[in-house]
Amino acid sequence: MSNKKAAMEMSVGTIVTIVLLMTVLTLGVILVKTIFRGATESVGLTDKAVKDQINKLFSEDKTKKIYVVPPSRQVEIKKGISNLGFGFLINNVDSESRSFSYEIEAIETSCPNSMSLANADKLIALGRQGNNIVIPADSKMEDEIFVRFEIPDISPACQVRYQIQVFVGGKSNPYTSPVQVDVNIVG
Repeated sequence: MSNKKAAMEMSVGTIVTIVLLMTVLTLGVILVKTIFRGATESVGLTDKAVKDQINKLFSEDKTKKIYVVPPSRQVEIKKGISNLGFGFLINNVDSESRSFSYEIEAIETSCPNSMSLANADKLIALGRQGNNIVIPADSKMEDEIFVRFEIPDISPACQVRYQIQVFVGGKSNPYTSPVQVDVNIVG
């Protein structure tokens, strides 16, 4: 008789445990879904803010050959974060259509012992270089180039200066003097 009672208590306990685990699992799935939705919306808002800022800059000065957002050319990114960075846009001020290319590279770091320039270049996840960007005469690019970084947790907290070089056609023909952007990696 006591074996039947113990078996019944054990099966009820098992059922309760399964129900609780399923509830926790459902709540966990909802939480993860909410977090990813928020991250996706943040990237969309960032892209919209970059476009708005570039359009504002273009309306102020149409003779500039390259526009960088943020205009301060300083970006702060926390370690362990990805998909943040800066945007830029090329403006063809010439009277004929041109094909442009660009390259971004690290040129200076405040922590040379713990991060080499080659390792700083590896922090760029997307947008490091581009080729065959055709822009009509007296026009700006349709969409901005957004340079995205992926900063690992093990990266040192420091500053890295990146240089944007834009070329007409090949790399032997610079379009404008290089533009610098500082990325501040914080803990």
